[in-house]
Amino acid sequence: MGQQQLLLIVLGVIIVGIAIVVGINLFNANAEESAKDTMVSEGTNLGALAQQYYKKPTAMGGGGNTFTGWTIPTTLDSTPTGSWTSVVNSNSVVLTGTPHEYTWTVTTTVGPQTIVSVVND
Repeated sequence: MGQQQLLLIVLGVIIVGIAIVVGINLFNANAEESAKDTMVSEGTNLGALAQQYYKKPTAMGGGGNTFTGWTIPTTLDSTPTGSWTSVVNSNSVVLTGTPHEYTWTVTTTVGPQTIVSVVND
């Protein structure tokens, strides 16, 4: 083979290698963003359950306009994406979601009328 052909083969291998590395990095970044979206969605769902408890009369098993007594359902405190803990006050609930594979957390603050989620990188 000529020197030019060898140079073209080496250049082609380098370009393909770079493309593979970039593709893997993009895939990993997309997987992490998907996990963030999933954790925020789970926090919002848990917040909606807490608000249902808040608004339900005590005679029907609810809180009667207080969050006191609400707990995360045992089937939802650990999901394939992460695990959840809660701090319950009479007028608010703070949910903290910790993913299994990443170092950031999601904090969802639930009030009688609001649900706000924040990703803490």
